Amino acid sequence: MTTPDPDEVLLERIGRGDMAAVSALVSRKLPRLLSLGRRMLGDATEAEDVAQETLMRTWKQAATWVPGKARIDTWMHRVALNLCYDRLRRRRDTVSPDDVDIVDDAVGAAVQIEQAQTAQALQRALAQLPERQRTAITLNYFQEMSNIEAAATMGVSIEAMESLLARARRTLRGLMSDETRRAKPVKTGGKS
Repeated sequence: MTTPDPDEVLLERIGRGDMAAVSALVSRKLPRLLSLGRRMLGDATEAEDVAQETLMRTWKQAATWVPGKARIDTWMHRVALNLCYDRLRRRRDTVSPDDVDIVDDAVGAAVQIEQAQTAQALQRALAQLPERQRTAITLNYFQEMSNIEAAATMGVSIEAMESLLARARRTLRGLMSDETRRAKPVKTGGKS
C-alpha cells in the first residue's frame, strides 16, 4: 500500500492559482532545496538560484501534474539536483570547503578549530568522490532521505543506491584516513 503524497493537495491548489498554497509550498520545501544546493554547489547564492528555479518549475507544472505518477518531493529534488549538475558542469568545479561554518558557543576554541578542520577535510573528501557517489551521500546523509527516496530522486534502483553509498563510505574512510595522516605533524627523533 502506497502512502498518499501529502503535497498533492497543495499542488492541486497551486494549479488553481491559490497563492496561499504557493506560500505553504515555499515554506515547506525551500529549506531542504537550499540545503541540497549548498551541499552540491558550495555556494549560497547559486543554491538560492537553484531553489528558486525549482520552485518556479513546480509552480508551472502544478496545473498539469498527474497525481500518483511520482512523489512531488522526489520530483522537486530531482529537478534541483539536475540544476546543480548543470551548474557544476558549466563551471567544472567542486564544492568548496570554505562554505562549512561550525559554531558552537558551548565548546572551546580548540574544539571549534578541530571541528572546523574535520568539516573542511570532509568537504574536501566529498569533493573528490565521483559525482554519483557524492550525490548519494548528500541525499542520504545531508538531506536525510531514506534509501528509497534517494534512489527515486537519482532514478536508480534501491540496490544501486545501496551500492553507491557503500562505495562512497569506503572511499570517504580512505580519504579521511589519508587526510588525518597528512594533518598529523611528523615527529623527528634521534639523539643530538
